[in-house]
Amino acid sequence: MKKVIIFGATGNVGSYVTKYASEFLPDKGFEVIATGRRNTDVFDQFGVKFVQVDMMNKNDFDKLPQDNVYAVIHLAATIPSYMDNYSGERYLQTNIIGTYNVLEYCRKVQVDRILFSQTVFDISLYSLEDPLKILDPHLPPYFDYSGDHAMYVISKNTAIEMLKHYLKEYGLKYFIFRFPTIYEYSTFQYYYPNGVKTMRPLYKQINRAKNSEPLELWGDPTYAKDMVHVYDCAQMLCKCVLFNGKDHEIYNVGTGIPVTLQEQCQAIIDVFSPKENPSIIEYHPGKSGGGFLMDISNAKEDLGYEPVMDVHKLFEDYKYEAQFDRFKSLRGV
Repeated sequence: MKKVIIFGATGNVGSYVTKYASEFLPDKGFEVIATGRRNTDVFDQFGVKFVQVDMMNKNDFDKLPQDNVYAVIHLAATIPSYMDNYSGERYLQTNIIGTYNVLEYCRKVQVDRILFSQTVFDISLYSLEDPLKILDPHLPPYFDYSGDHAMYVISKNTAIEMLKHYLKEYGLKYFIFRFPTIYEYSTFQYYYPNGVKTMRPLYKQINRAKNSEPLELWGDPTYAKDMVHVYDCAQMLCKCVLFNGKDHEIYNVGTGIPVTLQEQCQAIIDVFSPKENPSIIEYHPGKSGGGFLMDISNAKEDLGYEPVMDVHKLFEDYKYEAQFDRFKSLRGV
């Protein structure tokens, strides 16, 4: 049986992608193998073998299969949201050197393709200048060289240059997936903007809705962004494992459906607020921003991708997953 190896399987997105892949790929003739730095047995529940691998340790790659590896899904990265003490060097080590080690493994065992997670922040200034702009997947980089995301974007863009080299030199196919915010339930409800631990605004809103407290909507209620659930992201990745017809491409991960701030707040109230005493929305003047509108037409055409999680289903899944908290052991809480 051909093998698909998921690097970064213990991360927020990676854990749910691994779960989805374990349900999607085996029937198509693929064995899913998960890897990550932290040792865990959490994937036993999905029948997925886990191999503890530190991408910075070349010897660790010897633990992985050395033949019949068809695809690598590379989700492992150091990202700003989870860096509690800013260090540009950590981006370089993980996102460049770590990716180089993954590519070398792919070359040595003759992997057919690598699927690589890119950040939407490499083209973020287009949306900052025009919030209504629908982002084409092939837009050239256009990002802010200041702030905590700059070195992150630079490191990811450098990794992409290596992907191009490995295709040209060794015939390793590559497919890039540009991630906006990927929505999935997590026990850990904080992030680290500019290194400061802060509760995610989304969880603040959910907690307020649960307590029948007003939800604060700042800025234009009609401001819209793409909200993509992790299972739609996983669908796109898994369908790319099956895709034949190109040796490289870049896809935007998204739904192609704009969700307004008004619709987002109302969906949170509908799903989380007590029916007998629902929250109301309080409107405050301010500037809206921070979201993206994604063109996903080539993913639909090439991969047969069709998003299934609208904003209500997205939050219903948050509520459902919170009951099980199946990945709590991976979140450090």
